[in-house]
Amino acid sequence: MITSEPLIAPWLADNPAVYAAAWLAIPAVLWAGFLANHRRLDSRIHARLAELAPRLPRGASRSALATSTLSATLSATPSATPGAPAMLRVLVPVDNSTNALRAVRHAMAEYQRDHQLELHLLNVQPTLSQHVARFLSRRDRSDWHESQANMALAGAKAELDQSRVPYQTHWTVGDRAQAICQMAQRLKAHHIVMGTARKNSITRMLEDSVTHRVLEETPVPVEVVTGPAVSRIERWGVPMGALGVATGLLWLAAD
Repeated sequence: MITSEPLIAPWLADNPAVYAAAWLAIPAVLWAGFLANHRRLDSRIHARLAELAPRLPRGASRSALATSTLSATLSATPSATPGAPAMLRVLVPVDNSTNALRAVRHAMAEYQRDHQLELHLLNVQPTLSQHVARFLSRRDRSDWHESQANMALAGAKAELDQSRVPYQTHWTVGDRAQAICQMAQRLKAHHIVMGTARKNSITRMLEDSVTHRVLEETPVPVEVVTGPAVSRIERWGVPMGALGVATGLLWLAAD
């Protein structure tokens, strides 16, 4: 709009450096907005973790959610909390990913240190598209979701059975973050143990992170168990891809 304004278009034509700077300002403003939003999210999560950390169970080990710009550590005091209930319910969201299994193993280690923990596994199935759901009865949809949930829970159940750690399983349908928060409140869970992939900052800014949403929305303490370091493809491919898209949009706008 600025470059096409009749009053200043001739002046911009005589000053190509200013004309180029006007176009370069577009990705600069967008990137500044991304960074500002990310810093606000980072601050909210750090404040949330600081608020919830003292409520972790005794004997809990340290776990962290760490990226290049986001690092948060959860730790617990070694002594029992006065007035704590006899059994502390721990909710572990589970899917068929290796990161979820890491969270289950972390919860198993907590149980082996403190048998007062009661483990609850939760699998959240995505809602079927209305174009698919209209051809299936409610019973058929429920049976399909249950079969998918059982498949997703199978690996975690096998490891818990092998270690002889008692547990209960739950499954539901809907938005993952909302379902996790609702189940934690319904069970009156003492804390949540979540597994997450270790991703770079740009990836976390661009995607809708379930972990971040749970940390922001739930009143229940959260332990976050991270996966291995990001691959070279994600470390370099995502930033280069984002830069390529921005360059392409800038070229189309200039054309």
